[in-house]
Amino acid sequence: MQENELTLGDGRVLHYYDWKPEFEEPELTVFWHHGTPNIGKPPAPLFAAALEMGIRWIGYDRPGYGGSSAKSGRDVASCAEDVARIADQLGIEHFAVMGHSGGGPHALACAALLPKRVIAAVSIAGLAPFDAAGLDWFQGMTASGAAALRAAAQGHAAKVQHEGLNQEFDREMFTPEDWAELSGTWSWFDSVVRPALSEGPGGLIDDDLAYVAPWGFDCARIVQPVLLVHGAQDRVVPCAHSEWLARSCRSARLWQRPDDGHISVLNSAASALAWLREQASDG
Repeated sequence: MQENELTLGDGRVLHYYDWKPEFEEPELTVFWHHGTPNIGKPPAPLFAAALEMGIRWIGYDRPGYGGSSAKSGRDVASCAEDVARIADQLGIEHFAVMGHSGGGPHALACAALLPKRVIAAVSIAGLAPFDAAGLDWFQGMTASGAAALRAAAQGHAAKVQHEGLNQEFDREMFTPEDWAELSGTWSWFDSVVRPALSEGPGGLIDDDLAYVAPWGFDCARIVQPVLLVHGAQDRVVPCAHSEWLARSCRSARLWQRPDDGHISVLNSAASALAWLREQASDG
């Protein structure tokens, strides 16, 4: 995997990752949108499946994470321009997008705002907009997760204060199935979570503030195929979020996994990649 940096017109730096196996020409490029708090390395547990399907992975550190400069007041929509600039740098005109957890809204942003470039989008265990009509946004979240996002809803100062508290990690946010995966295939997360927090919680704070603010686009206007994948046992982002998105986005379909939580649902990610590959072929 190659790592590079792109300097934008406003002086910000974007750090990005390019996993391109030895094929003559990839059949499809997929931009990976990471969760909170992660850096943007594409998911190594999916490399074998990507190789079989001829898929090239591009990932990047969202502003404030890893090697990417912070961007004060960023919203979810702002990722579309960053992704477009990286794609331009690499000479990639058309691509698909996939995001997990907090990466889900960012994948949807790219679909909404780059309709001529994004072929299809996958959101795995992703959030719905904070102002989603008829959705009890916090219902089903663990108390610790809800508290962190409620603090963000109170503004920057409250969120910074919340993150400054000496809090124990809440193991209850993950199901037994999640913990099994975090000890096995998806132990990969340790390689992207630790670096994301090594310089402090800045990226996490900016992410959470963006989730509870207006996103800057309307999910209902997405016209490309969208796949929503969600575990019914998810305690981090309740499945009701993807159910709402499935009702609100005319081009979306929902794969609900009855026994999965927030991490174990990623066992369906290879199938979601295959779905993306089919959309590219059909297009």
